[in-house]
Amino acid sequence: MKPSLAIENNILPDKLDIIHQHLLPAKITKVFDTYWRFAVLRQEAFFNRVNEHEQPWSEDPILKHYKFTNAYRAADRVSQYLIKNVIYAADLPNTPEEVFFRIMLFKLFNKIETWELLNAEFGEMVLANYNFKKFDELLKQTMASGETIYSAAYIMPSGKSFFGMAKKHSNHLKLIELMLKKETHKQLMDAKTMERAFEIIKSFPGLGDFLAYQLLIDINYSTITNFSESEFVVAGPGAKGGISKCFSDTGGLSAVEIIKLMTDRQEREFERLGLVFPTLWSRPLQLIDCQNLFCEVDKYSRVKHPDIKGSSDRTRIKQIFKPTYEPIDYWFPPKWGINQNINNTVNL
Repeated sequence: MKPSLAIENNILPDKLDIIHQHLLPAKITKVFDTYWRFAVLRQEAFFNRVNEHEQPWSEDPILKHYKFTNAYRAADRVSQYLIKNVIYAADLPNTPEEVFFRIMLFKLFNKIETWELLNAEFGEMVLANYNFKKFDELLKQTMASGETIYSAAYIMPSGKSFFGMAKKHSNHLKLIELMLKKETHKQLMDAKTMERAFEIIKSFPGLGDFLAYQLLIDINYSTITNFSESEFVVAGPGAKGGISKCFSDTGGLSAVEIIKLMTDRQEREFERLGLVFPTLWSRPLQLIDCQNLFCEVDKYSRVKHPDIKGSSDRTRIKQIFKPTYEPIDYWFPPKWGINQNINNTVNL
């Protein structure tokens, strides 16, 4: 269901405006405009890095002090590592089963250091080198030494209720085995829609809506599937928090419809505000990106607009911006057709 929209005035009043659609009028707050301004500021900071400008990469005091993900999900450091070193690594087999195995092994931990630990100990990450007992023991020893093997980006369910293992990582290794046994890569290749592919992933134990959607986005970077990132979206908890701050009343629209609304309106909103948004080498924001931007604006507005509470009771941003200096040669799924436009290296 795609809303038919028209904004009442070209210029928004200071307090709010009303977006008319086929249900009830959706009422926006001042955070709605901040959403678009934040997208521009974050993307400008990204390209300041790309162009090797000196720090600070943003003059915005909030962006200078706190950590925010990129406007485009695929441009974040972990996504770049996944795309280049896990999915499209030239020295690894590119069969759908092998690629699926690598994606799941990387993403269930979502931590570069864990992937590199496994590589260092067992060699190339191919199915022939996988051994549950050996992988399980190495990860157990790593945790016992005080190291973390999971990223803090997502809360990963343990899977204990289904697989019965005491340690979360053991259950996740068993989850990968189950997905391979069910030939999930073949099921995904046969899926006619992104929503159907999402349902396939979600059918496995411990993979709820948000996590299943995030995994699907990662799989869709590969050649296993070839869906448009603007075909289907799932709103995570952070995005719902951001929506509640941008809209005082959604007028009956669901969170998914709101995200689609933002994706559809992006060019008009930037133009209305007199903003020039630097796209990702000609690629506009996709549904996944607008979903993520709601998460980031939820955080950003805690400092920018502390008077707008929304549905969240959080009042501060936890992560401080601490730049690292490992060079990244940006590269994206070839099917996007944007790699020929990239000729810069960025330090993150």
